[in-house]
Formats: sequence, structure tokens, C-alpha cells
Amino acid sequence: MVDDRVRVVITGMGAMTPLGENPDEYWKNLAAGTSGIGPMTLCDPTGYPCRISGEVSGFDPSNYMEARDARRMARFTQLAVAAALQAVTASRWDIANDDPYRVGVILGNGNGGFPTLEENCRILADRGGMRMSPFFFPMILPNMAAAAVSRYTGAHGYNSTATTACAASNQAMGEAMEVIRRGDADVMLAGGTEAGISLLGLSGFAVMRALSTRNDEPHKASRPFDSGRDGFIPSEGSVIMVLESLEHALGRGADILAELAGFGSTSDAGHPVQPEETGASAAAAMGIALADARVSLDEVDYINAHGTSTPLNDALETVAIKRLFGDLAYRVPVSSTKSMIGHSLGAAGSLDAAACVKTITEAMIHPTANLDDPDPECDLDYVPNVARPKDVHVALSNAFGFGGQNACLVFRKYVG
Repeated sequence: MVDDRVRVVITGMGAMTPLGENPDEYWKNLAAGTSGIGPMTLCDPTGYPCRISGEVSGFDPSNYMEARDARRMARFTQLAVAAALQAVTASRWDIANDDPYRVGVILGNGNGGFPTLEENCRILADRGGMRMSPFFFPMILPNMAAAAVSRYTGAHGYNSTATTACAASNQAMGEAMEVIRRGDADVMLAGGTEAGISLLGLSGFAVMRALSTRNDEPHKASRPFDSGRDGFIPSEGSVIMVLESLEHALGRGADILAELAGFGSTSDAGHPVQPEETGASAAAAMGIALADARVSLDEVDYINAHGTSTPLNDALETVAIKRLFGDLAYRVPVSSTKSMIGHSLGAAGSLDAAACVKTITEAMIHPTANLDDPDPECDLDYVPNVARPKDVHVALSNAFGFGGQNACLVFRKYVG
């Protein structure tokens, strides 16, 4: 079958992560199996069962914006602006050469400005509502990251925000691809951002017993697919990519990193926080993404798992992969980026996407760290502990969120 649809390619990436504040540093540490998880510093977790997190510890917003502007932004927005400006620079693209109404932004995040919300609720309770920040609403709203990226880059076109929990970034990138395909934009800035580490967020997940309590060994706490896994580690970060139609990228002589080829989205239509137990809905999302990319099961070279290090997710993601791939599931390498950076919620898909692009460009699969004693229910090839050289042409990336919302992406090596 001839694919005559508009092809969408990636020409630039920016990254703010617990393992580095640019894509190259991030990838170097992922490939080395380095952990970015340590003691929680963005709030005081004393008395809580989880006291560790993955933080963008060296981030200084003044490197990307005026201090006055930064004070009017929540941290999730600051991270997004930084990643977007990096991505634009890396792509060697100048919006001044384009119609700004043909350039858009779609970002994913789960919580908006959680720490700012908590801070202002304390002010309301302790000092009264009239002492709250006049920038309270512009700081906490989930759409403000996309709005700020638009303002900083001059992108006047299609603008939206996906808030589908942990599937949000994949949803955003998939929707951005569709905006370009249908001809409503030539360039889209797409990805995700999250900075929700706060007592409010920590308390919510702690009472659900969703978090790891392995506080004495932070670097070993995230253990996807391992029999000793006991929950996820809260994290933060942002990755934003420059997506272009192939025609636009070639027309300006851009360096193409990879192709974003497919997107699939489904709903479990079931439990608000637990994955559907047969894996049918997650498998369907993967299958839809592969069909959209016009890729067969035996062409998939690598799966970047959602892999949260929670007992339910890892076992049921394994079920879903086997449901779709059958016997082929045992031949496809799978690894979890979250084993080294924790779970950045709405931003997680974007951090995984950057890992997929680097997997393709570097011909290397990063490991699943801390996989020392595999769970018998998790019996696939999870690339334990050591990176593996491999020429990857097709990578499938999974993201499954609360509410049973699933979003999967297919990345492909660019061939002209």
C-alpha cells in the first residue's frame, strides 16, 4: 500500500530531566544505567513513607527567561519554556521565515501548578484570600505551559493542552502529528511538562500506597518488572520536540532525527486508577498506533514500556504486550526509562519519546535498571541493567494513565 499521507518528522529536541538538562546529557546517563533519583528536596517529606524523587536539580530559569517573568510562572511552565527554546535552537529553525499562524503548540501535563496551588491554599487558610498571588490562576492552569511556549517562540497557530494523566504527553504529540497531517500547521512544538513534587501531590499518592518506600537506596528504588518493586518514584521534567511536515523540513534543509509515524489512543472504560486486567485496551492502543504507522508486528524493533515499577502496571503491561504480539513478544526488547528517572506523570511520555529518538539515532537500547530478580509474571526481554547495541528502525512507546486513558506512539528511523 502506498502511504500518500503527510509525513511528520522530528528536527529538534529540548530536555529538562533528572538525568540532564539537554538531550545528549540525558541520553548519556540513560545509556549508562545511571539513576537520577535521590532525596526529595522540593518539599519536606518528613513523616511520609516516600522521601525520594527524581528532580531537575540544577535547573535555573534565569538561563532562559527574565527573573520577573519566571516569578509569574509555575515551575512546570518554566521547564516547558526552557525545553522549547532548546528544541527550537537545536532544530536550526527560525519562525521569522514562516507564517506564525502555521506554527502551533500542543503540550501534555497532568496537574498544572500543584506546588503553587498548595502554597496559595496555605496563604488563604493562614492569612486570608486577599494575600494570595494575583498570578494564582495564570500559574496553576494546565494550559499555561502551552501558552507560555507560544509566547516565547512566537507560535500563533493551533494551540492546545492534553491532560490525560500519565498518557498526556503521548496524546499531545500524537495530536500534534495529526494537526500537521491534516494541513492545519507546518510546524508543531509538542511534548510534555510536569513539576508536581509537593506535599499535596505526595500526600495524594502516599494514601493510595502507590509510591516506593525504598528510601535508603534511592538509586535502586525504581524497579520495573522486578519481583521487589513496591511502587513508583515521583519525578518531574519536560521534553519538547519540533515536529514538521517532511516537505517543510526538506525545504529548509533541516537535519531530521526521526519520523513520528503512528498514534493510537483508547480508554479502558473501567476502574479509575487500576489498569484493565485483560490488557485488551492497552493492546488495542498499541495496535492502532502500529496500524496508523503502517508497521507490522514483526517490524517492531523495540518497545519503550510505561514500566512504572508498580505491581499492577508492570504485570498488566506485560499481559498487554503478549496479547498483541503473541509469540513475537518474546523477541522484542523492552525497557523502562522510569527505572532511572522515576515517574514524571503527565511529562512521562515525552521523556520516554526522547529516549526512543535517541535509541534510533544512537543504535542503542538503554537498560531497565535494577532488574535483578525478574517477576515470573514479567517474562519478556526487558534489557536488564546493561545497554544493548541494536539498529532500531521502529520503536513503540507506551503511556497508560489514570482513568484508563492509553496513548501509544510509533517512531521510525527516517529514510528519505
